[in-house]
Amino acid sequence: MSFSHTVRRVFLAAVAVLATTCVASAQKKYDVGATDTEIKIGNIMPYSGPLSAYGVIGETEAAYFKMINEQGGINGRKINFISYDDAYSPPKTVEQARKLVESDEVLLIFHALGTPTNSAIHKYMNTKKVPHLFVSSGATKWNDPKHFPWTTGWQPNYQSEARIFAKYVLKEKPDAKIGVFYQNDDSGVDFMKGFRDGLGDKARSMIVAEESYETSEPTIDSHIVKMKSANVDVVVNFATPKFAAQAIKKIAEIGWKPMHVMTSVSISVASVMKPAGLENGQGIVSATYLKDATDAQWKDDPGIQRFDAFLAKYYPRGNRADVLVLTGYSAAQSLAHVLKACGDNLTRENVMKQAASMKDVELDGLLPGIKMNTSANDFGPIQDLQLIRFKGESWERFGDVISGRRSASETN
Repeated sequence: MSFSHTVRRVFLAAVAVLATTCVASAQKKYDVGATDTEIKIGNIMPYSGPLSAYGVIGETEAAYFKMINEQGGINGRKINFISYDDAYSPPKTVEQARKLVESDEVLLIFHALGTPTNSAIHKYMNTKKVPHLFVSSGATKWNDPKHFPWTTGWQPNYQSEARIFAKYVLKEKPDAKIGVFYQNDDSGVDFMKGFRDGLGDKARSMIVAEESYETSEPTIDSHIVKMKSANVDVVVNFATPKFAAQAIKKIAEIGWKPMHVMTSVSISVASVMKPAGLENGQGIVSATYLKDATDAQWKDDPGIQRFDAFLAKYYPRGNRADVLVLTGYSAAQSLAHVLKACGDNLTRENVMKQAASMKDVELDGLLPGIKMNTSANDFGPIQDLQLIRFKGESWERFGDVISGRRSASETN
């Protein structure tokens, strides 16, 4: 073999190796927050303040990603989960979001909690073109891909839930005198709009009392007393956990026995029903999209068995009776699905593309028949609910799964 022929073979081999390397590197695309070995995820939770009961969601998510990392990560990359406390204070949320995006340089912010808090960073996240993924709030505004293409919701929206409750009240007590109790912020506005829409023309005559509260109020007793004095016989309770528990307790203390309908965000047995007194919550109607891990009907369910195994090893102090723990587990599982679908294209644009391309995704904690679906025109992954009633020490499902998903004409 001639010297020139040998050189030519070596040259061609080098070109082949270089081409293979270029193809491999071309297949990997990263934005700030992602590398061959790590994915940085930002999170904001009220670990302190009036809504600190929700802090267990962030703790559960941290434990879930620890599990993922011990199992080898996602597509070989470890999750660096950075979670900050905002005490449910919008100015603090802005501060923490800027820190995550501009200092920590996360790939995305995931499952930040609260309507007023996320509202404070809504435009910032979209201006920065950083995924504001699976917002932990049921406000309808998170499903607006046309105007806010970098934000998605996660749970069923408040308006859909409130419409379902309105239909239930109309069916069970068409001559009701309704008192509505809600938080004085965007979430309360959403609930009220959905509830009035659900009642239709009867809203004006049926709603005889509206009581809104501030999260800074130490007690909401006076609001409950005012509703009773208005001769209300149906209480529709759109309060967050701390205040929902106070309302249940006060209603019992004054010997009042109205029909009581309560939002799904406050159905935690551990943080709402037990503090309020289990005996005081009997017969309350709500709705859910998640299984009750304490219910015997799920003891052989593979999803709940995986959840229990996770708690035992990675979050042993997590209370399986607290639906907020299952919420954190389920949300983290949702993000893991999206990141896995991204493969080696971990750009912010591809994260949003995968988050908007979910098709019948099942989670361990979702009720049978409820799956995650999204499209370019619909950023609401979970939009189905089932009615439940509190009995004994747990919630019992009744009726069929009800869809709150908008029609195609409404999403265009």
